[in-house]
Formats: sequence, structure tokens, C-alpha cells
Amino acid sequence: MLLYLLTFGLALLLALYGVPVARRAALQFNVVDRPDGRLKHQSEPVPYFGGLAVYLAFLISLALTFEFRQDVLGLVLGGTLMVMLGLIDDFGVLKPWPKLIGQLIAVFVLIRSGIRIEIAAFPDWLDLLLTVVWMIGIINAVNIIDVMDGLAGGVSVIACLWLFVVALVNHDTMVAMMLAALAGSLVGFLRYNFHPATIYLGDAGSLFVGLMLGALAMVSKYTAVNPVAVLAPVLILGVPVFDTLFVMYVRWLRGLPMFLGSLDHIALRLRQLRLSVPQVVVASYGASAALGGAALAMMFVSTTPALVIAGVAMLLAVVAAVWLKRIEMPKPVKGAVLPPASESARRAP
Repeated sequence: MLLYLLTFGLALLLALYGVPVARRAALQFNVVDRPDGRLKHQSEPVPYFGGLAVYLAFLISLALTFEFRQDVLGLVLGGTLMVMLGLIDDFGVLKPWPKLIGQLIAVFVLIRSGIRIEIAAFPDWLDLLLTVVWMIGIINAVNIIDVMDGLAGGVSVIACLWLFVVALVNHDTMVAMMLAALAGSLVGFLRYNFHPATIYLGDAGSLFVGLMLGALAMVSKYTAVNPVAVLAPVLILGVPVFDTLFVMYVRWLRGLPMFLGSLDHIALRLRQLRLSVPQVVVASYGASAALGGAALAMMFVSTTPALVIAGVAMLLAVVAAVWLKRIEMPKPVKGAVLPPASESARRAP
């Protein structure tokens, strides 16, 4: 446990030092998110590069405390590809389809490193297909919820903590160490990203964090007591998963492209109820913590109670989706009035 705390503390300190440096670099090179009156309503331009500081804090703390085995190197290489892809996107020159191809390449690197879903009852091709769908989904889910100060970073920290507990239960040192490093990096970043944010993760950060969370959740073991607990990682990452599915559903109903940035996000709908940014973010933290607790409980009960937990979670998700859909949102045109959320709302799946 001491080594985990050391890794967490080192990553935290590196992020606390590195984020202001990254902010100055972003301002110097003019890599900022500018308000546009359509989807971006922050009061002034806010620099990106927060994700770059998170990545470096994660990498350095891990390098100083843990052995780089093949699977670790595969994760680091996949994460590095996501950071590079996100940096290009933060400069505003990357289209959706090349972005998706880059994500698929990173997932291929993970699979080549042995990081994949392995379900004994499924044929190998189905395991590979599930791996690709899961990873692409989670990478973009974290990217999608990055629409408000402190939201993506804080929800990701909570997911890290629950996955860390799962890793301890499984005696999986590699997963636990990487989660400790990632959590420390994100906590240091949140010092500057919580409302009012002075720096954003950018796509470099959200894509990197999404890949790490998706991969580390995927390789953990959940079904020692009952097979239903295979759904536990979906609950642990329930907030970004639910937001992604909800946004896709609403855009489908409206006949909008899946890659179009819009105001359909759950956090922005809650802002329409005149909740403050901190209130929306803390509520999201609470939901993430509750879902993680339910996921952990699911792992230690028999099949019937686990089915009840999964059923209740699904029912609550449906009820929440119906309620959220009824919230009237302004059309995303120039001059539309929406309470400012500060973080960029341009994310696309």
C-alpha cells in the first residue's frame, strides 16, 4: 500500500507543478478554447494542454515506481498515441473519421500487447469485437462528458478509485499501480480545472484518460462470485456511458449526425434547471460514486441480488433519460442563451 501511496503522491505533485507550465505553453502558442456564442459560453479563452500535463505526470510517476512489462508498455504506447492524436485535434486540424482511425490503431496496439476482453464462453472473434466496441466507446465517452469545469476529471478520479479497489481485491499490482498514478495526476489537474477552470484537459487529455480507464477496467476480473458482475465496469463508468448513449439517442431522434457538437449533454440540460456548475458537477460525482458502490456490491453477492442491482440501475437510467429529455434546450445558434458552463461543449463522439 505504501508504494501505491507513493505513486499517487508523486503523480499529484508532478501534476501540480506541470499543469501551470502547460497552461503557459498553451497561452504562448495560442492553443485555447474560445467562446463562440454557439456551443462555447465561457467568459474568456481558456488554454488547453491540461491533458499533456496529466499524461506526463502519469508517465513519470509510473516510470519511477514500477517495472515496464509488455502489458504496461502496450498501455503506455496506446495512451501516447491518444495524446498525440488529441494534440492534433486540439490544434483544430483533425476531422472525425481520421480521429476514429487513430483510436482504432491505439486499440490494435492494446490487443497486440495482450490487453483485451477474454470471456471463456465466447469465441475469440467475439472477444476481439467486444474489445474494440468497449474501448472505442469508453474513449469517446470520457471525451464527450468533458463539457464542464471539473466534470470529466472528477468523474474519472472516482472511477479510478473504484477500479483501484477492484484491483486490490484481485491482487493485481499492475492495474492498481497504474490507477494510482492516473488518479494522482487527475487530482493535481483538478486543482486548476474545478470551477472556474483556468485550463482544460483538451482532447489530448480526455482521449488519454478514456483509453486508460477503458483498458484498466477491461482487464480486471469481476465474475468470481457470479457471472452478472461482468457488468460491473459498465456501472463504474456509468456516468460517461449514460451520457454518451443519451446524447446519441437524442441526436438520432432529431436526425442529427453523431459527430455533431450539440447542447444535448446531461450536464448542460441540468444547467437549464438553473443549477450552478459546482452543483451539476458534484451531483455527477455523487452519481458516479453510487454506481461504483453498486458495481462493487454486485461482485460479492449471489446471482439473484446481482441481477436486482443491474435491473434497478437500468430502470433508474431509463427514468433519468425520460426526465432529462423533457428539459427544453435552446437551439444551438449564435446568440442562444444558456447559462455558461465554462468548459468547452464542442466534444464530439
